[in-house]
Order: sequence, then C-alpha cells, then structure tokens
Amino acid sequence: MYSIEFSQSAEKQLYKLEKEVQLRVLSVLERIKIRPFHFIKRKQGTPYFILRIGEYRAILDVRPEKSIIFVVELGHRKNIYD
Repeated sequence: MYSIEFSQSAEKQLYKLEKEVQLRVLSVLERIKIRPFHFIKRKQGTPYFILRIGEYRAILDVRPEKSIIFVVELGHRKNIYD
C-alpha cells in the first residue's frame, strides 16, 4: 500500500478548497493507495501523472520504489494545466 504526501503548495491549494471538495479529494486519494496506476494517467511530456477528481485534478509523482504518492499540485481543471 502506498502512502500519500503533499507538497507545500498542494497542501495550501487543498485548504483553499471548499470543505466538501476537500473531503472528496482526500477520499479519492485514500482510494488510490492500493493500486494507483489503475486510476491515473501520465501527463504528456512530464514524469508526472494526472488524477481526475470530478472537476478537479491532482498532479502526482508516483514513486513505486518507495511506495509514495506525492501530490505536486491540486486545483480546478481549467487552471491546473497552465
């Protein structure tokens, strides 16, 4: 099972979201801890992955050798790809 870690900016972005969206994001992250590669898609041109959470997206760095899912960035889908 993987553990989840947040970058400082991703943690700030999480706390800026509405409470119900925060709970949804944390719920989805909790769900992907067992088999993350089943739920994520590679972000083109980068070593990162994208996790869809309704209208929100999480940019992840998955490190299988250490069993860590590192949340790099979190935000609404219209702003996250800039």
